[in-house]
Amino acid sequence: MESNENVLSVVSGQALMELTLPPQDYVIRGLLPMGIGILGGASKIGKSWLMLDLCTRVAKGEPLWDMETRQGTTLYLCLEDTLRRLQNRLDCVTESVPPNAYFATVSGTLADDLEAQILRFIREHPDTVLIVIDTFQMIRGNTGEPSYGGDYEEIQKLKRIADSQRVAILLVHHLRKQDDPDPFNKLSGTTGITGAVDTVFVLDRSRRREDGATLFCTGRDIEYRELELRFSKEKFVWELMSDSAKDRTVSLPRDMAAVVELMKTIGRYSGGNTEFVEKVSAVAGKELNCRGTKQRMNRWKYTLEDLGVYFDQTDSTPGKVLDVWYMPPSETSHPSQKSGP
Repeated sequence: MESNENVLSVVSGQALMELTLPPQDYVIRGLLPMGIGILGGASKIGKSWLMLDLCTRVAKGEPLWDMETRQGTTLYLCLEDTLRRLQNRLDCVTESVPPNAYFATVSGTLADDLEAQILRFIREHPDTVLIVIDTFQMIRGNTGEPSYGGDYEEIQKLKRIADSQRVAILLVHHLRKQDDPDPFNKLSGTTGITGAVDTVFVLDRSRRREDGATLFCTGRDIEYRELELRFSKEKFVWELMSDSAKDRTVSLPRDMAAVVELMKTIGRYSGGNTEFVEKVSAVAGKELNCRGTKQRMNRWKYTLEDLGVYFDQTDSTPGKVLDVWYMPPSETSHPSQKSGP
């Protein structure tokens, strides 16, 4: 008899499209998704200052550059620092360090017990949402010549943890000294690194400001964007000067545009999925599939919220109740709105 280990788990395209899947979770809404990411930066540019600010803000649930964060426990492995330097920097970055922000200056490597250490920390702190490893080089187990396969497999070890535990793991890495018109080609190592991670960030010297830097962002679950930053010598944090995403017009699919138009008209809806999709179909001028429409609403959840449309679904007798409401983006959060990204 064939063992279950030899059976390939498959799903048909029709069944896949009928699945109701949760939307992508983010630690920083629209910028840092759950999964494995890497931040490359020029030497001494201020990567660690950025990571320190990020960890404390996420632990507090404070926004970063006007972008919502998902509050939770954070772990910062600052492996090139001492406790004294870390203490001094924390004192510069924040007046109050949250109790759910944790730090370590020593850890295992991928060749020994780092994976077990991370999993144990998550078990002890089940609300963990973000783990920063600064730097990636300090935890690498492969000491031989760099290779695509070696780089890819090391990243995959951490990606498996990030995916299974639903956390974001962000690796801090160095850039090559050679210049390149494509900032993502500057990451040290082979393309196995960028091929294995979900999200890539590069913090490089700004071409626009002498006192600034550009954060280049790309990934599987985020759109390409460039953030122009300036380091404040008074606050010791990176301040946002401009964001290319804010200058970009979002083009919604026809059915999602119909959802926005409908909700602007009726304000709020509470009832069954089928009836709601029928109303959306009337606005769209075409018959829409109920499951497909709900699936796309999940996929476009954060864009819909940016446009003022929020939704939630609860189980109720005899069936599920869909609650959708419109709140103009300029107004304060609706009391029914769930916090976090």
